[in-house]
Amino acid sequence: MWKPTQTGTINTNANTSTNTTPDPPRPVAPPPAPEPPARAQAVSSEQATIGKGLFIKGEISGSESLLVDGKIEGSINLPGNRVTVGRNGQVAANITAREVVILGKIRGNISATDRVDIRAEGALNGDVAAARISIEDGAYFKGGIDIRKPDVKPVAVPAAAETAKVAQS
Repeated sequence: MWKPTQTGTINTNANTSTNTTPDPPRPVAPPPAPEPPARAQAVSSEQATIGKGLFIKGEISGSESLLVDGKIEGSINLPGNRVTVGRNGQVAANITAREVVILGKIRGNISATDRVDIRAEGALNGDVAAARISIEDGAYFKGGIDIRKPDVKPVAVPAAAETAKVAQS
């Protein structure tokens, strides 16, 4: 600071600043939200659910997979799709599907073009006709098993083989 009695040069910039307030904080953008994990692709893109509070009596048919956690009496016809009977599911029906997974209880016959999977907590009382069957330790099964060979489509003759036949003639 300069005093009138002081001689010499005056330095007005000696460690003083005219702006003593700090800069206002700048808003920080939140980090981008993580993307949800991709859903596993099933053979069928849709799956219907029968919750544990529902009871259905009648015929169920359609073109999408089905998860049963409630009660069903009647028949289930979903060729080309999966039928899963959840832990709370109780089904008294004949089932026709591509694949059947049993975690609950089924009383009825099953016809599957691919496989039947009875998990440890599952129970099946009925006959099974499928290409493959899996019964885990602890599962209950009473009935017959008919292992069917998967439908084998005739193999088309490759074009090169056809050409060779024509050349020999």
